[in-house]
Amino acid sequence: MSHPVVIVEYDPKWPTLYEEEKRRLLDAIGHKAVAIEHIGSTAVPGLGAKPIVDIMMGVADASEADECVPLLQNVGYTDVTPEPGQLDWYYCLGRTFRRDNIRIENFHLHLVRYGSDHWKKHLLFRDFLRAHPSAAERYYALKRAMAAKHGADRTAYTEAKTSFIESIIAQASRMTKQASP
Repeated sequence: MSHPVVIVEYDPKWPTLYEEEKRRLLDAIGHKAVAIEHIGSTAVPGLGAKPIVDIMMGVADASEADECVPLLQNVGYTDVTPEPGQLDWYYCLGRTFRRDNIRIENFHLHLVRYGSDHWKKHLLFRDFLRAHPSAAERYYALKRAMAAKHGADRTAYTEAKTSFIESIIAQASRMTKQASP
């Protein structure tokens, strides 16, 4: 059963949780990682989000990602979702801490090919929202509205945000190209 989409106010602990989890990941599979980034809404100061810290780890290729999965399972990552048919996105893994049956922290780790279009788009989106608070506010309003409308259907919620996300990535890409010599 899918959990409902719940959007919460920005939590200033999210960057610290990311840094702590990054250290755990580097201890477990740092030898496989080319780079690790905090992505998604929890990586944008002031932006409300689902209380899930998204992390993107860049690896060299699919075989490196495959080798990471059992190592990640050893440190508590479960809910391994292979991403078949995706050229650059190999896995999404989840890890949730519980204390006294109450969820404390939640992480999603995306294993992707470092430097791929998938990698670049996530960073363009995050960096644009960080640099343009008004765009982040519009995104937050959209997320709240779509959670209210599609809260029981995560797929519909995600799809309802797609055009906004794609427009921001296109705008950020144009700005990046204009800034390049």
